[in-house]
Amino acid sequence: MPDLSATDYVLSIAAGLVAGWVNSVAGGGSLILYPALVGAGLPTVDANVTNSVALWPGYAGNVVGLGPTLRENTDDLRRLAVPSIVGAVIGCVLLLITPSSTFDIVVPFLVIAASLLLAAQPSLTRRLGGEHVPRPGALLLSTGLGAVYGGYFGGGLGVILLATLGLTLGSGLRVANAVKGGLSLLINSVSVVVFAVFGPVHWVLVAAVAPATLVGGVVGGRFAARVDETVLRRLVVGFGLIVGLWLAYRAFR
Repeated sequence: MPDLSATDYVLSIAAGLVAGWVNSVAGGGSLILYPALVGAGLPTVDANVTNSVALWPGYAGNVVGLGPTLRENTDDLRRLAVPSIVGAVIGCVLLLITPSSTFDIVVPFLVIAASLLLAAQPSLTRRLGGEHVPRPGALLLSTGLGAVYGGYFGGGLGVILLATLGLTLGSGLRVANAVKGGLSLLINSVSVVVFAVFGPVHWVLVAAVAPATLVGGVVGGRFAARVDETVLRRLVVGFGLIVGLWLAYRAFR
């Protein structure tokens, strides 16, 4: 494990706090925590794995917050569980067998793509508010592919799932959002298990950062109504694009 300073831990914890808050309000918390871990000195694959594990409490908290809405749609979660689990395992395996040098090249494009997708989220949400036609085959396939992405990287997973569920589930945005929360937790849980057994997780950092992501999520949930979501999204998108360019510079210099 890299020799991290006290400052590295403090900044990582602060990033986890902000990431949990951002996830609860607008999504995109991975775009905050991941670069902080890279900046602290973790290799990119290690940072991605540690980021996934540390953010798990936030996903769990979101599911608790969804409460009755999620319980009303357990049938949808059951039929999507298998493609989600299989896809997440495939994504995790792809990450673990990808050479660090290759991941260094791929990840800037993933960060930039996730940032642009987060920027497009309001437009996607408006489009998904229209016609609701169930497309069972497309639902299973798109959920599986989204899970592969979630296991491999995960930044912007919630936006991807919300878009695909809204277009294929046929149950409206409120239901799609609830199912998205349940699937996000399931996919992230699979990633945590796989990475805990086979991945280069930095557990000391996880122990320090995970509680901060949970606190950030709780605080963000309580004060979400007071936050200008549009401004926050723009800040996260702008930060994500800058981080993507920084990671590209590190990979190609």
